[in-house]
Amino acid sequence: MRNGSIPGARGRVLPMTLLGDPVLHAPCGDVTEFGPELVRLVGDMFATMYDARGVGLAANQVGRALRVFVYDCPDDEDVRHLGHVVNPRLVSTEGIVLRGPEGCLSLPGLEAGVERYDEAVVEGYDAEGEPVRVRGTGFFARCLQHECDHLEGRVYADRLSGWRRRRVLRKAARAPWGAVTGR
Repeated sequence: MRNGSIPGARGRVLPMTLLGDPVLHAPCGDVTEFGPELVRLVGDMFATMYDARGVGLAANQVGRALRVFVYDCPDDEDVRHLGHVVNPRLVSTEGIVLRGPEGCLSLPGLEAGVERYDEAVVEGYDAEGEPVRVRGTGFFARCLQHECDHLEGRVYADRLSGWRRRRVLRKAARAPWGAVTGR
C-alpha cells in the first residue's frame, strides 16, 4: 500500500465483543447503505484488529450486527492479503480439509484445532459498493471461513465437538475476561 494510506490509521479502537455476548451468536444483517459511515466503520475495525494483533475482524466482534469483515492475513506462502468485504458470501470451499490451530479475538488467549478447507472464495462488495471477489488458500482460506462464520453467528468453538469443545468452553469460563453465558 505504498501509494495509499494505511487502513485503520485514522480509525479508533472499538471495544471488543467477547464470547457469550448475544451479538456474536446471531446472524448479522446485510449492509444497505454505503458511504462515509461504513468507510469509518471499516477504518475503526482495522484499527481495532491491529490493536488486538489479529489477522481478521468481523463487525459483530465490535458490537455491530452488520455483514462486514476486515483482514490483513498471510497465506501459507507468506503472501500478505489486505482488505475488507461488505455483505460477504462464502461461495466456494475446496481442497482438502485440515485441522489447524485457530484463535479468535473474541476468545482472547484461547486456541483449538479446527477443521477447515484449504481453499475458499468470498464474494461481496467494498465500502463504496463495488463488487469484490477474494480467493484464499491455506491460512488465508482459514481466515476467510472464520470471518464468514462470525457473520452467521458462529465462533470457532461452535465447530468443535466432544472434548475439544468442552476444553475450550471450560477455559473460556475460567478466563480473566469473563464467564461464558449460555454456550
